[in-house]
Amino acid sequence: MRTSLTRLAGAAMVALTLAGCAGTSGMIDRFGGQSSDDLLRQAQQQQGSEAAATRLQAAELLQRQGNNERALEVAGNIDRSVLPSDQQLQWALLTSRAAMELQDAQTVLDATAIVNSNVALPDSERNTLLERRGLALAMNNEPFEAASLLTALQERTDNTQLNDTIWRQLNRLDPGQLDQLATQGRVAAGWVELARLQRQQGANIGALTDAISRWQSSNSSHPASRRLPSDLTALDEIRDQEIHKIAVFLPQSGPLESIATAVREGIQTRADDVRSQGGQVPELAFYDTAGQDIESLYARATMEGAQAVIGPLSKEQVSQLETRDQVTLPTLALNYGTHDRNSARNLFQYGLSAEDEARQAAQRAQLDGHHSAGVMVPNNEWGSRVLSAFQQQWQQEGGDLVSVQNYDPSASATSAVKSVLHNGRGRPDMLFLLALPGYARQVPPTLDYYDAANLPIYATSHAYEGSPQPRMDHDLDDVMFVDIPWLIPEAAAGGSDALPFESTRERLMQDDQPALIKLHAMGVDAFELARRLPVMRAIGGFELYGATGRLTPAQDGRVVRTLPWAIFRNGQPTLP
Repeated sequence: MRTSLTRLAGAAMVALTLAGCAGTSGMIDRFGGQSSDDLLRQAQQQQGSEAAATRLQAAELLQRQGNNERALEVAGNIDRSVLPSDQQLQWALLTSRAAMELQDAQTVLDATAIVNSNVALPDSERNTLLERRGLALAMNNEPFEAASLLTALQERTDNTQLNDTIWRQLNRLDPGQLDQLATQGRVAAGWVELARLQRQQGANIGALTDAISRWQSSNSSHPASRRLPSDLTALDEIRDQEIHKIAVFLPQSGPLESIATAVREGIQTRADDVRSQGGQVPELAFYDTAGQDIESLYARATMEGAQAVIGPLSKEQVSQLETRDQVTLPTLALNYGTHDRNSARNLFQYGLSAEDEARQAAQRAQLDGHHSAGVMVPNNEWGSRVLSAFQQQWQQEGGDLVSVQNYDPSASATSAVKSVLHNGRGRPDMLFLLALPGYARQVPPTLDYYDAANLPIYATSHAYEGSPQPRMDHDLDDVMFVDIPWLIPEAAAGGSDALPFESTRERLMQDDQPALIKLHAMGVDAFELARRLPVMRAIGGFELYGATGRLTPAQDGRVVRTLPWAIFRNGQPTLP
């Protein structure tokens, strides 16, 4: 599993915002030769504002010495209500700095809340706190709020050092959020225009770099024009790596044939749609993987001029590939291998992983303030894999797993619900549910029967059949779940018009069944990812807002999906 991109990006943000700050020289003179322990002992003999001020001195000394954990501990125990305004500002600055160095986003947000108070702040210090607040919002997976704050700050300060952070946040916004951001000032509008160019032309490197040059000429005073984000400057180095032919490795018979057929339809429909709109489309060459040696397929594809590969679909074949040093051609596999890590250079892995959804549920429940999880998953290999993903993420975030029920999908939910409530190490304050619709619909009424109607439920996409059925799904009211944007357009983007690749969706949805649309959407995104493989390899912060979610390659090439949230109200998915 990857270390989250927000963590990796957070380290770079911290280095940027804290670079050049003063070291420890002169510290002894400033604090009169006293150590932090001396100051804390002194504070114990004092009262009120005098004690708070001395503790503040101790916290500042600890922070300057690099002992950020202890500095935060001391600062957190200060009664700030007795501090005068200048010392409240001092507290906010040192606390936010120490928390930034520890990548503790929530503490940074708490400390910088002073910018929204009645405390008078000098412009320089206010801007410092606002910058840290924006960076913390980015680390805290709040891209719209981060982009909104940082572009407003850049409007006032013209600080181009914010460019990379702003750009990474823009790549995580859906079209509706971009539209909203564009109304928030000249700088924000310019950034949104640049982001839209990248989305429209991102698969055609030459056209994108030309469009960026034209944008710079028309927006010469914009901060991004004067200093392009590093992700965009990297494009010049890969102009000659345009993909003109893609080999697609899919089985045409066997147990995966029906899945492969749906994925292939998605790939071809997206290619046809782009072509019909005048876009440049790579040639697609399909190779049957059924009963074929993967080496011979790569050899044929290379000899016939392919520059990239989509596939294979088989988990077994992907697992074989990921143990190699590299693959012959840049490859987007359509499944995830079974090893702890993908070791093969040029191999990316993408699929509709329920494990991604489980990890996202754990993160969301933590952000919502829950700490004691109950879990219901089916008693099969699928349930075990998803449970493992949820458990790892939940405990990594500091949560407690108090009850787990591996239920029989063919049985009633009554006994499993009773057990998850009463047979664990304590009462859960949230429930993670992996279940198909028929079973999922039984859970909320059963919780109500056992006086647990208010227990929040976080479910994967499998709880929703894919089309609104208010009469059947009314029992799921208040259940939160994730799903692909194409299936929950109102919750994901404020309507179908704002969905990614909406024209292709219209073609596929005309006669489509909800069960197939996910696989068709997977084919669409596979095509879009594959023709962006050179960009994915060159840009560390690559993200694609796709039909199946926001897609982000981890360090080992495994693509992580982040899906939008919805909640059932009156039996229909709506915005939470």
